[in-house]
Amino acid sequence: MKKRFYITTPIYYPSAKLHIGHAYCTTLCDVLARSKRERGYETYFLTGADEHGLKIEKNAEAKGVTPQAFVDEIVEGFFKLWDLLKITNDDFIRTTQARHEHVVQTAFTRMLNKGDIYLGKYEGWYCRYCEAFWTDTQVGKDHICPDCNREVQKAEEEAYFFKTGKYVDSLLKFYDENPKFLIPESRKNEMINTFIKPGLEDLCVSRTSFSWGVPVLENKKHVVYVWLDALTNYISALGYCSDNEELFKKFWQDEDTEIIHILGADITRFHAIYWPMFLESLGLRKPDREFVHGLLMMKDSKMSKSKGNVVDPYPLVERYGVDAVRYYLTREINFGSDGSFSPEQFVERINADLANSYGNLLNRTISMIGKYFDGAIPEYKGQVSEFDASLESMIDVTISNYEKAMDDLKITDAIIYVNELVNRANKYIDETTPWALAKDEAKKDELASVMNHLARAIYVASRLYHPVLVTASDKAFEQLGLTSSGYENINDKHLLDNLKTVKGNPLFPRLDPNVEVPFINGLMAK
Repeated sequence: MKKRFYITTPIYYPSAKLHIGHAYCTTLCDVLARSKRERGYETYFLTGADEHGLKIEKNAEAKGVTPQAFVDEIVEGFFKLWDLLKITNDDFIRTTQARHEHVVQTAFTRMLNKGDIYLGKYEGWYCRYCEAFWTDTQVGKDHICPDCNREVQKAEEEAYFFKTGKYVDSLLKFYDENPKFLIPESRKNEMINTFIKPGLEDLCVSRTSFSWGVPVLENKKHVVYVWLDALTNYISALGYCSDNEELFKKFWQDEDTEIIHILGADITRFHAIYWPMFLESLGLRKPDREFVHGLLMMKDSKMSKSKGNVVDPYPLVERYGVDAVRYYLTREINFGSDGSFSPEQFVERINADLANSYGNLLNRTISMIGKYFDGAIPEYKGQVSEFDASLESMIDVTISNYEKAMDDLKITDAIIYVNELVNRANKYIDETTPWALAKDEAKKDELASVMNHLARAIYVASRLYHPVLVTASDKAFEQLGLTSSGYENINDKHLLDNLKTVKGNPLFPRLDPNVEVPFINGLMAK
């Protein structure tokens, strides 16, 4: 296992306010970053904004402001949303920053000097919404963008191109040697069969029809086109080609670092095909993994800013708390598959998992420890009850399965393992019947063991939930009487001995579907 961890979100396009679909991807990355940090890995977590292009230029013009002023206002909203969701990114890269523009220009020049970029002329169909060129076959007789289903325009202009053909064989070899590079595997098959085998055209990497971009040093009427500009954010943020390359050496060049890109399905082609080619051209290593998360849908339609069918995370967090929103995004939508947001699912998931199962387990246990042992958690004395061994075994298996799942980016699976432990602990209460044991003085030791085992199950579950339930887990620790502890204590069976518990408010009050479903429906725009 590598000792460092570098994880990135895609950089988001600031054409409008972010919605819960963006919150989904960033929250999942945050969960992975938090989990790795807690387990002792040196971790670097990057997100950012992709601020150049024709669409930004047009939107700014329509609003009567400069492109820079336009993106500045929207990016401020990015910062507020990440603060709201308790996102712990180490850096936020903006493609309009001087540190990034320097890297883009340097990379372009190096590729040009190497002969991997050449000047030519582009003729084809252009979608200004997706900022992508398409062939006659791809747009069909109706001239519709295959990605966003909007009408495209015929475009012809002088442009620089990247020689993709030079690196195709090398890329296919890389795919074969690194079967976990692109996940899910269906995405790799799509890249090969849909884009590479039919014949990969050279990639347009500059434009002259707009000016809002990074100027090409060798030909100032050109600006670097979106993907060579945008994709290099992953190395520009680390200081590649700067006076201080310490972060770059540590989190990119060092083979002891695991590099993970999390991305949406709509940008897979650029990350999985062109980004490895750019890196090879520059003589740099490729990422270890690119994980394509699914789309967050609204019933039967993709959620998008342009369609207006989005959910604003702010009122959700204000009403239900950041933990409920983070938990729903992590648990309800299987990481790697398409998922949907619905008010009914949201309320049901919070009630079933957080209020009825986890919150109720904590509340019942703290109450019983208060009633039977004056609030002090009894010492661990081994396996006293006939049911202690099975719960201890479940705890050990859960920790192991959780770590393996997180390391394999299976976040949803990891959380389900924790849920199963919580459910097992609730069943353990029914099996051991503490209320009956309390009536028999001869069963005092058995009752004490039951309380200790319940407290430990809650501690372990809370520790494993912590990357998701960033405030509720801390409240659970407080109720257990813990003033400090870390993941390194997760296997310590004596950690809770004699701690004085503190009765608190329920972590997750049960939601009334008759009230909350209509409220959330009211938040959902057309």
